Amino acid sequence: MIIREIKKEDNAKVKEIIQDSLKSLGLAIPGTAYFDPQLNDLHQYYTNLKYANYWVVELEGEVVGGIGIASFNEQDKVCELQKLYLSPKAKGLGFAKKLMETALSFASKHYAKCYLETQHELKTACILYEKFGFTLLHQPLSGSVHSAMNAWYLKDLN
Repeated sequence: MIIREIKKEDNAKVKEIIQDSLKSLGLAIPGTAYFDPQLNDLHQYYTNLKYANYWVVELEGEVVGGIGIASFNEQDKVCELQKLYLSPKAKGLGFAKKLMETALSFASKHYAKCYLETQHELKTACILYEKFGFTLLHQPLSGSVHSAMNAWYLKDLN
C-alpha cells in the first residue's frame, strides 16, 4: 500500500471509484459528490487551492481510493474532509484509517477544525469518523453544498 498525492493521470480512476461507489449506494443523485464539477480534474482542482490536497492509495500499482482536504471557511480556519472513497477491493484493509491519518495530519497544520458531510446510512464511515474524534452536528455548517447529505461532523484539530 502506498499513499501519495494525486497526479493528473489518476483523475479518471478516482472519478470512477467515487461515482461507482455512490451508484452502488443509490446515491448517484444531485446533492452528492457524484455531480461535482471538479470530478473531471481533481488534480487541478486541489492544486489550485490554498492549503488543500488530495491523496490516493495504491494497491499493487493500482489506485484504489482517495481522500481530500480543502478549505471550507477560511475566516474560521475550518477545512473540509472530502471525497473519502475506496474501491470494493480496498475495503476492510485499513486503508480508510491510513488515508484519514494522512489527511488530518495535513489539516492540523493549516486549520483549527475539520468538517465533513456524509449519510447516516453509511454506518461504517460514521463509525470511522467518530473513532477519529468527529462529533455529530444537528445541522450542516453554513455554506454546505451537498444537500443530499444528512449527517454532518466537526472535529477540533488542536
